[in-house]
Amino acid sequence: MNPHPIRRASLAVVMAAALACAQPTDDASVATADSSQRLVGIWRAVLLSPGGDLPFTLEISDRGGGLRAVAINGEERLPFSDVEIAGDEVTLAFDWYDSRIEARLADDGTLSGRWEKTVPGGVSALDFLATRGVAARFLPILGAEPVTGVTDVTGVWRVEFSDDDGTETAQGEFRQQGSRVVGTFLTPTGDYRFLEGSFDHGLLRLSTFDGAHAFLFHARASEAGSLVGDFWSRDSYHATWTATRADQDERLLPDAWAQAGLTNEQGRFRFAFDDLEGTRLTSDDPRFAGKVVIVNIFGSWCPNCNDEEPLLVEWYRRYRDRGLEIVGLAYEFSGDAERDRLYVRKFADRHGVEFPLLLAGISDKQAAAETLPDLTAVIAFPTSVFISRDGRVRRIHTGFAGPGTGAHYNELVAELEGLIEELLAEPG
Repeated sequence: MNPHPIRRASLAVVMAAALACAQPTDDASVATADSSQRLVGIWRAVLLSPGGDLPFTLEISDRGGGLRAVAINGEERLPFSDVEIAGDEVTLAFDWYDSRIEARLADDGTLSGRWEKTVPGGVSALDFLATRGVAARFLPILGAEPVTGVTDVTGVWRVEFSDDDGTETAQGEFRQQGSRVVGTFLTPTGDYRFLEGSFDHGLLRLSTFDGAHAFLFHARASEAGSLVGDFWSRDSYHATWTATRADQDERLLPDAWAQAGLTNEQGRFRFAFDDLEGTRLTSDDPRFAGKVVIVNIFGSWCPNCNDEEPLLVEWYRRYRDRGLEIVGLAYEFSGDAERDRLYVRKFADRHGVEFPLLLAGISDKQAAAETLPDLTAVIAFPTSVFISRDGRVRRIHTGFAGPGTGAHYNELVAELEGLIEELLAEPG
């Protein structure tokens, strides 16, 4: 005999309701697991640039503890910081650039959505589409007549980019095998990193996507052997460019050691900024006395700075016991100290930085120069100031030729290491 029939009936209702509520959660978990497996593989990913399709290769793999994604441009395999899945909703993030792709996995197996990145003054955005298993970066050109003036773009090119602000000289270096092309552009302030694409029926198409950059280059070959085309960056920037083959050993770019100088006759470089905990650090701090010091002017948002930072980290670990100090002066997007500190910390965590990073100002070069009156100008992020044990500036290097430049990168690393060794060997 049941002494509480109403109570037992109520309990049954509650249990049934609880099971009913639990069912969607279980379905969501199953859907998420199914989506995870459907995401694994190689994808032809496209950002819909104002200049047309801006493709890159997306690889998603299952490492047991979750999904891992990399963006592939030529020889570069650049990991995303995070892959998040909720049902059919997918987020691929480059957290250190405040950059992410948010997409939906459709029933037909495609991914579609949007890439967004915080930039000075707002957000840059491009629509995103990806198809699994399509290997071609740029789709073949069908039905076009070949151009006979250029059959292979391999080599060094003298390039001029033109926009509303004027003209800039650059150095294009490409390698072609079949129709596939890889290479980069070197400029007076850095490089355009790893570019990949094709030269097909007289049309050169190159692209890269690394979470910060979204670059698309088109150029048509002429019968005279030149290239004429367009350059698009993210959702708003456009320039035109022309290229002609450079003469052997022709110097196309200014000397990176001669672009910035000092304004004082004493040869000193002074700074005074707060670290990420808000404590003021100056060039007169005892930690720098009698040391070789590298002052690195950078931004966490800057891909060339991110290319250089692993070297600075390595040099600090290798040489600090011999008297090397490094300090980074960060110039960030927003001017909001709290937000900027957050992204400089992400930069430090990404690279394992052990030397001090100071919040110095905003990423405008003219504004940055006003905070560093001992420099004639801030021409590029990064810029590195090399100071000897006697506290005098020995050399200033503008820009950085990263690993996408191949031999130029290797030569620069050797040169910089040689300078550090030379300064460390000198008496204080």
